[in-house]
Amino acid sequence: MLFELRSYQKEVVERALKGENVIIWLPTGGGKTRAAVYVARRHLETTANAKVMVLVNKVHLVDQHYTKEFEPYLGSGYKLMKVSGDSQEKDFFGIVVQDNDVIICTAQILYNALINKEEAKHVELSDITLLIIDECHHTHKESVYNKIMRCYVEKKLKGQRRIPQILGLTASPGTGGAKVLEEAVNHVLEICANLDSVIVSTKNYTPELEEKVPRPQKTFDIVEKRTADPFGDHIKWMMQQIHGFMSLPPDVRLRECGTQEYEADVVILEQRGVSQDNRLLAQCALHLRQYNDALLINDTLRMMDAYRSLEEFYDTKVITAIDGTDYFLVGLFQENQVELKNFAADPRYENPKMAKLESTLLGQFGPDVQSRGILFSRTRRSTRCLLDWVQKNRTLQKAGIKAAILTGAGNGITYMTQNEQADTIRNFRNGILNLLISTSVAEEGLDIPECNLVVRYGLLTNEIAQQQASGRARARDSQYSVVAQKGGREIRREHINEYLEELTGKAIARVQSMSEHEFRRKINEIQTQAIIMNKVLQDRKTEKKNRHAASSIRILCRNCFAEVASGSDFKLLENAHYVNVNPDFKNRYKLGVKVVLERRFEDWEPGCTVSCNNGNCNKDWGFEMKYRKVAILPNLAIKNFALETPDGRITVKKWKDVPFMVEEFTFEQYCSDFFPDLFD
Repeated sequence: MLFELRSYQKEVVERALKGENVIIWLPTGGGKTRAAVYVARRHLETTANAKVMVLVNKVHLVDQHYTKEFEPYLGSGYKLMKVSGDSQEKDFFGIVVQDNDVIICTAQILYNALINKEEAKHVELSDITLLIIDECHHTHKESVYNKIMRCYVEKKLKGQRRIPQILGLTASPGTGGAKVLEEAVNHVLEICANLDSVIVSTKNYTPELEEKVPRPQKTFDIVEKRTADPFGDHIKWMMQQIHGFMSLPPDVRLRECGTQEYEADVVILEQRGVSQDNRLLAQCALHLRQYNDALLINDTLRMMDAYRSLEEFYDTKVITAIDGTDYFLVGLFQENQVELKNFAADPRYENPKMAKLESTLLGQFGPDVQSRGILFSRTRRSTRCLLDWVQKNRTLQKAGIKAAILTGAGNGITYMTQNEQADTIRNFRNGILNLLISTSVAEEGLDIPECNLVVRYGLLTNEIAQQQASGRARARDSQYSVVAQKGGREIRREHINEYLEELTGKAIARVQSMSEHEFRRKINEIQTQAIIMNKVLQDRKTEKKNRHAASSIRILCRNCFAEVASGSDFKLLENAHYVNVNPDFKNRYKLGVKVVLERRFEDWEPGCTVSCNNGNCNKDWGFEMKYRKVAILPNLAIKNFALETPDGRITVKKWKDVPFMVEEFTFEQYCSDFFPDLFD
């Protein structure tokens, strides 16, 4: 299929068509991907043994780019293949790359192939002639994009000639947290250095771009503060009771209840409780976080949503109480439960933001009005609560609102499957649905049709997220609404983001105005420094990993502090799963429900969830997996445990942060250790 680019698209691809490394900066809806398809086609036509690879940072974008963009325009003349963690092709990715002209995959697939030495899976950067990186502003720090580009930059600095041309795509590189122009310029230069690319935008065809991607009308729908909030006040009183019961350490100063700062404080407090073997402190901090969550929900959603969040939490805690701390905390909730529920059910104290949100939606939706909108909210829970509210609100139903949730894909009851995501977007595109209630997943990359209303509700995010959300309101005369409390933090954040968006533009203009010599000098400087810094960090990580012998680490349940394993019991399976191979470990846990995953895996299948069987503890630990139909291996999340090290007790969020080496799992070793009869 042939296609023509608009004038502004032709302008931004000009240097890429000459073989230069380029970042294309165009707003959401400006046709970046279409421009990339054009560059890919010209590259395939003009380059001997051309090999194009398109990298995306989310699984659902693999299919979207393949189906909507690359296959229709390149499929008739070239061999295309899409590969993600769901596809079996990832297991022989090296062969897939050899056999196809265009490969569309998640960045992780390519990175795994670069470091995997197995012939069928291995890929070299020199195998690729054009590397297209979608949402390339993520190429920084330890992102997988940056790990790939680090391999590239190392080869470039060593003078290796056979490296691919780079084409990055972004709606906003952002300022990297910078608030002043000089620092924002440095951030843009850093992104350019990481991608070894110049950054281009339209200069001569801005009116055409503005015509194609009109800016929405921005409104601040402001709500007066609640006159009375007995529900919130009562929760704060209960939190004070817990503060008194736990005798806060003298050096601890908790910030204001009902804020994200308070949440950060109690997260640290829980870690401190675990590391000091102080279960009272750790458990009180966990419960305080739950009450703080309820205050945040009460501030954004209905009082009953906040009440139910507590009710759900305490339903499980009643049956898992193991000592006096638990009995006090559960008892406190039970004693106040009726009063809280009565406050939550009293319409006089309902959250005024809900009424404002209703009027904002009614401003664009009506029985005879063809509207389409996205309502952005902070958490998966808040999207579920908002859907429930929309479906039970008669006025909104009479206005013809047909809503559904769109959240990130993943495993677990609160996540959507990729099929559910695809169905929801299809129904939205076809008009079966006209309102998506979404977390940030819909801000970036997803091919969602033009909307005439975008509402940001209870959100504090950065300027990149704001621009991408705003870019969803692309229909003529569309509205971008921020529903927030008078003088609230959301409004302040929104104004800061407007300033940062402007600052990004100025920083890019400054970079674009540099002489070629100055730009290259700065880029080389940043790249050399980054490689040195990375080497230092890798050495530090290795040093940290070797700090203790695995056998010297005792693994404790994070809830009851019972010792359950040794560090040496764990092995790393397929570079992804941390499993306990000690057969005696099965005496430490009980099995729960069967885990159901949407996708199938080559060598393993999930079993049941596992939890601590020390008395009433029941702390979730992970799930069993059946490997090669023989080995039953508990696959465990380290965040559910504490580590007793020779230097003291610690907690870590991820396995990569443990202070000991985890050896690789080998199936042959496992079989010879635990099924010796087979090897006699």
